[in-house]
Amino acid sequence: MGVTKEQVESSLTSKLKPLHLEVTDTSGGCGASFVVEIVSEQFEGKRLLERHRLVNAALQEEMKQIHALSIKKAITPEQWKQQQESAEPKSKA
Repeated sequence: MGVTKEQVESSLTSKLKPLHLEVTDTSGGCGASFVVEIVSEQFEGKRLLERHRLVNAALQEEMKQIHALSIKKAITPEQWKQQQESAEPKSKA
């Protein structure tokens, strides 16, 4: 059996301590393909490539069995807050 969604979540949570984490198994249950959305303070001051490297490093063991990992978002808490605010519908006064 491949990697489970819970294994990916556990590794990312213990190593990157995200404020928000969303892991989706896109392999149909075989654990070979995942999409990740992660918000972590550890991304502060890092470029996108460096953030992706942190995610890949956190999943070093799991990556031996994962065939595809799509990092949909790897953002800082401040960036996430801005996205949440811009996504909220504006109330009419």
